[in-house]
Amino acid sequence: MARRATLVALALLLPAAPASLAPALQEDAPLAIVVNKANALDELSFEELRNVFLAEHSHWSNGRRITLVMRDPGQPEREAVLRTIYRMSESEFTRYFLHLTFTGEVLSAPKRLATAAGVRRFIFNVPGAIGYVRADEVDSSVKVLRVDGHLPGDPDYKIRMSSP
Repeated sequence: MARRATLVALALLLPAAPASLAPALQEDAPLAIVVNKANALDELSFEELRNVFLAEHSHWSNGRRITLVMRDPGQPEREAVLRTIYRMSESEFTRYFLHLTFTGEVLSAPKRLATAAGVRRFIFNVPGAIGYVRADEVDSSVKVLRVDGHLPGDPDYKIRMSSP
């Protein structure tokens, strides 16, 4: 009987273990805007960045097609980008890109990926790609862009997990 009680207690505790072992998601963590390392761009103004994310520009200055990468719906990074850059809810974002796709203004909606590693890998392999990851998830496979002259971690950097 004691063994069964121990197994039941372990079964109840096990689902909570991974969350307790995972690093805490900082509410105010900065999000890095990342591009392929071959992209000549080093900086965008916040409004230029917003225009890129809104698909108002389809090509970089070198003529390469812009491919936007987003995290999957429900991810806190995506919610922060929707709130901070797009200034839209998830449903407004969906309607916006459905309209652009239906009217032929864009060929497709942004590429959706589940993980930061997936975002980095995609951007590494697609020269015109742009996306975002938490600043602590950046590695040497991508290039971080300055936004309004600031990098993630700078006090005046605007793109953060928390509300603006």
